[in-house]
Amino acid sequence: MSSDSATTEAPAVAKMSLPTLTAMVVGGMVGAGVFSLPARFGVATGILGSLIAWAIAGAGMLMLAFVFQSLAIRKPELDSGVFIYAKAGFGDYAGFNSAIGFWASSIAGNTFYWVFIGATIGAFYDGFGDGDTVLAVTISTVGVWLFHYLIARGVRDAAVINRIVTIFKVLPILVFIVVLFISFDAGVFADNWVATGYGDLGNLDEQIRNTMLITTFVFIGIEGASVYSRYAKKREDVGKATVLGFLSVLSIFALVTLSSYSVVPQPELAATRQPSMVGVFESVVGDWGEVFISIAVIVSVLGAYLAWTLMAAEVMYVPARADDMPAFLGQENRNGTPITALVVTSLGVQALLALTLFVNDALNFMLDLATSLAILPYLLAAAYALKLGLTGEAYEGVPAGVRRKETIVAGIATAYTFFLFDAAGLKFVLLMTLILAPASLLYIKARSEHGRRIFSPTEIALFGAILIGAAIAVIGLWSGRISL
Repeated sequence: MSSDSATTEAPAVAKMSLPTLTAMVVGGMVGAGVFSLPARFGVATGILGSLIAWAIAGAGMLMLAFVFQSLAIRKPELDSGVFIYAKAGFGDYAGFNSAIGFWASSIAGNTFYWVFIGATIGAFYDGFGDGDTVLAVTISTVGVWLFHYLIARGVRDAAVINRIVTIFKVLPILVFIVVLFISFDAGVFADNWVATGYGDLGNLDEQIRNTMLITTFVFIGIEGASVYSRYAKKREDVGKATVLGFLSVLSIFALVTLSSYSVVPQPELAATRQPSMVGVFESVVGDWGEVFISIAVIVSVLGAYLAWTLMAAEVMYVPARADDMPAFLGQENRNGTPITALVVTSLGVQALLALTLFVNDALNFMLDLATSLAILPYLLAAAYALKLGLTGEAYEGVPAGVRRKETIVAGIATAYTFFLFDAAGLKFVLLMTLILAPASLLYIKARSEHGRRIFSPTEIALFGAILIGAAIAVIGLWSGRISL
């Protein structure tokens, strides 16, 4: 590293406006997931199931958006929401695990982005395959470190670039939606309504459950404005940006799904090569559609990668500043970038890229892993909001009706995150503990650096449960009962 990494004092960082914060939310959510929606839904359900799935996911995630909005208002002194809310509500070790879960989720998600780009290029050049070949991993590695250099130049510069990229990646998606609805085929749409003639998709409940991980994955990033709350010009903009960004993205995702069902039969959707928006658009407009959407995929994914790398570094940096992670992770360079946390983040993506050479179906594995890891910090943030509502903390002078409403919202959000754990399945819960267990060494080191008690009695029990889960995961991997 250069001497910049040793610099501990940084200049004041320019503050982000509401449009920039909203773009961080939209940029974080509109990434690779939206381009995989047609096939992921096609293989799971028909139009009726997709409408119910979007209603459930939309309602659940809207409750989470309201949770982040209310927490920004009730606890304005808390910055970098995902980590700090868990810590404030349930103690230092819970906050640490929330931070690690969020960070690891972003690492898996960023790896998914590179695999997705490789799969997109693979439609034109066989050497890239499905994004998990040696050539694809090599090119992705170059990309990881190019973005590392860009972000190291300054968080503010990268955020502005993200706002510009967000505009250019949303426009092709809107073109996709408009063109497909213009080409609407009433017969295809009617046949796709329940898709009962296309084989056994299971009952409606099974169909909806089979969409939960993808609907959750595409909404990861809803907390983007909360993570950057310390950069906001106005504190109230954090909540506004969260809700505005969510509603915009929900509309886009639902319309992409419905427009695809309006022109392509469900079995053809299910069989479409990922990124499936490419194949669907090409089937309607011809060969130029493949190039058009492929370019949009690459621009969109690179923009999302930028946003998520920023967020991942922040969530390592802030706990270090609060003495909940080792001090070396709190170092900044002269541009105010959390440089050591950024290095660790880039190395994490690099490690998972190498793993894709050995994983079966690397694309879907990384998607499901990223989603499962993100559920933990969401659960803890929602549970903290519920705790505030039930105890009345931070509601002094607030009308009882407002407190009651926010408590109900937090309760629904908490229940929704528990439902997501069930949808994710035991395999990914165990893999999550396999990551949290060794990561706890960072927590132990941080506590030791400051002479603080490492675990309380309750935290010892939690640590023990994580170790047991990790041991079961190792045995499962060794015996082949858990496959990657």
